[in-house]
Order: sequence, then C-alpha cells, then structure tokens
Amino acid sequence: LVAELNVEPTSGEQALEPIAATGFRELVQKAEANPENYQVVSKGVTINRGGFLNDTFVRDLNPVVIDEPCHLFGTNSTPNPSEHVLASLGACLAVGYMANATDLGIPLEELKLELEGDMNISPVWGVAKTPAERVAGFTEIRVKAILKGNLTEEQQKTMQEKVLRWSPVANTMRNKVNFVATLNV
Repeated sequence: LVAELNVEPTSGEQALEPIAATGFRELVQKAEANPENYQVVSKGVTINRGGFLNDTFVRDLNPVVIDEPCHLFGTNSTPNPSEHVLASLGACLAVGYMANATDLGIPLEELKLELEGDMNISPVWGVAKTPAERVAGFTEIRVKAILKGNLTEEQQKTMQEKVLRWSPVANTMRNKVNFVATLNV
C-alpha cells in the first residue's frame, strides 16, 4: 500500500528562518572542549488509550499521538509507528542540513526531504505464523534531500557526507544498538 504525498514547502523564494549562529557556534565550541559532558539520556513514556491509539510523552511537551491506519485496525487519526520512524529520520537529517548550512554561513531557501521505506507487514506484529527468517521492519529506506541555497558542489558534497555520517537517527538505524526490554506485570 502506497500513499502519494504532494507537499510543497511554504518558504517561497525567501530564506528559511535560520538558527542562532552565535549560540550554535558556542555550543560547538563547548562540545569540542568537553565531549564527555554531552552524553544525554532521552526518555519517553507511552500510554495506550485503547486499540492501537497511543500517546507518547517526551519532556514536558504535548503527547506524540500514534495510531494505525484503518486497514491495520486503527482509526487512521495519526501516523503509525513506522511512519513516525520516517518522520524522525527526516527531521533529524533536516536538523543536520540546517546546522551545516549555518556552519557554512549559507542561508537555505528550501529544505525538503522525501522519505519512503519498504516493509513486509505479513508477520502482523508477531501474531501470524511467519517463517523465522522473516524480519519485521524496514528493509530499505530511501531519502531524497532537496536543498535550495547558494552552495558550491564541494559544499554540497561535504554537507551530505557530514549529515549522513552524524545523524543520530540514521546511525541508530544503521548500527547495532544494545536493546533491553522488560515486561512488568
């Protein structure tokens, strides 16, 4: 099942709102001086509201609401968990592009990432009789980044390498991550 998305950026021909370059530079200098002080623990709490509708709370923000589409017995009210993975990857890469453009002193007029991922959903969350060798989850993710700004070819190449190399979400997907889960009843 594939949904076509036709979403256009709203920025027009003007530069996107930049991040605070001075504060950003100070953060970079502090991290370079004491990298061991920049280990963080991210936390979230997910609470099921019934069916496949879930609220995930992070920091003191409004909940991230996650559901399944109707064909997967949800209410189709929000993106599903896998779509949130794509959204997280896209947002993480966008942060990287914006940070690198700021570092280069280049305002961007447009920053858009188109993401799609292939997944076999036949295991039905582990309920269906599925061959042991089948793996749930994305088997391939494709990202097309579209940037408009005054970047040279060398700057584009360097930026692409840095963004893909240092994206925490991309690295979480690429690298083996120690995963610990417990069930308390």
